[in-house]
Amino acid sequence: MPSSSARTASRRTALVIGGGMTGMLAATVLADFADVVVIERDVLPGGPQPRKGLPQARHAHVLWSGGVKAIEDLLPGIVEQLVDHGAHTPRIMTDLVSKAPSGQWFRRFSHARHTNLLCSRDLLDAVIRARVLLDQRITLLQQADVLALQGDADRVTGVAIRSEGTERSVPADLVIDASGRASRAPSWLRNLGLPPVRERVVDARIGYASRTYRAPGSTADGFPIVNVQADPRHVPGRGGIITPIEGGRWLVTLSGSHGGQPTGDNGAFLPFALSLPHPVIGELLEGAEPETDVVTSHSTANKRRYYEKAARWPDGFAVLGDAVAGYNPVYGHGLSVAAQSVIALRRVLRRQDLRAPGTARRVQRAVARPVENAWNLAVGQDVFYPGASDQPPTRLEKSLAAFVDKAVEAGSRNPRALRILLDVMSMESPPARLLMPDMLALVCLGRKKPNLEGPPLTEAERAAVTA
Repeated sequence: MPSSSARTASRRTALVIGGGMTGMLAATVLADFADVVVIERDVLPGGPQPRKGLPQARHAHVLWSGGVKAIEDLLPGIVEQLVDHGAHTPRIMTDLVSKAPSGQWFRRFSHARHTNLLCSRDLLDAVIRARVLLDQRITLLQQADVLALQGDADRVTGVAIRSEGTERSVPADLVIDASGRASRAPSWLRNLGLPPVRERVVDARIGYASRTYRAPGSTADGFPIVNVQADPRHVPGRGGIITPIEGGRWLVTLSGSHGGQPTGDNGAFLPFALSLPHPVIGELLEGAEPETDVVTSHSTANKRRYYEKAARWPDGFAVLGDAVAGYNPVYGHGLSVAAQSVIALRRVLRRQDLRAPGTARRVQRAVARPVENAWNLAVGQDVFYPGASDQPPTRLEKSLAAFVDKAVEAGSRNPRALRILLDVMSMESPPARLLMPDMLALVCLGRKKPNLEGPPLTEAERAAVTA
């Protein structure tokens, strides 16, 4: 239940720019404190269909357990709703067959405490959108393009939009930009007279190719995720993942860095899968029937805008989700960061009125914490691809990457080390967790089992593919 201070502030007004997952989650939080309008430039589909302006939706998505817990906290019962529509909730590492970038296969164990969520992005967005828009305090304004922020360098007071061929102003006490990678916030802020915000780009120039298959044999239910991770220290780096999704299907995404990117050629998809550091994905696909043509994407750069470090920041405006930082999708952290950022928004608004001086800056700084955690994990790998950044890896990044390699090696051979590693990868603990004494002891002194010689698929799982 919202606090008494939240109820007294319920007549405030808030705008959310962008009707994607981040925008919808932000709207559901803001509705406890204000009347909310979500401004969307396109027409959103009525169900789980492709959405314009979201090309990454066609590729594999994994919502890590840190993100699952966040969206369940924001929308109680939403995970059950998604499962009712066919989403899967695999346990990591029980239901994951994964090869580390350094080459080791992770062991599987039955007492897993991390649960991920697997489904198509279209289904995820549709179920969340339908749930949020049931709230009568939230209004969706579609086919409306935000032209500029209104106000000045001290306070944003609303936005100027173009809707149905007419330009008009929409006032608000708080404006949230959740418009994704294509966010125009940097130019909007400059137009208010604010100095540029520092940005960093780490682009491994990775290309993706995805295709949906009918799950072969009897694998429609209960088949594990199969993941072969690329090694950034080998050029080109190639990887792939099979994610079981709703409707008895596999969504398969293959990736390759510059010089080894997959193409949109249907006939080349299976040979590329067989050419990965281990051919297990290709071998599993040999018995599967494709349902779609191959789709590709090259929008995979890690890009971060350091809004939390801005020398000046206007009241009444904050930025969330991919509009702050977009990540290489291979790590699967973007959705989890977005959900955790909305949790951070709620935490701030429960402490002070959304119109109070300094609230927007506090939101921006709170959002930076989950952003930083995911950024360190992604950039700590991608910065080693040749030409990924105009700044070569720092000594600290090299040292951290070397330690992470040791932590991964320990995790592949010691269940206790793997649980700690998964706490970090699942966005439930910050990367600093890897440096705590118990993990250091496991990395340096812990008992380790021999490395596995191949992917830990069970005989029943292998048989199910050809059944």
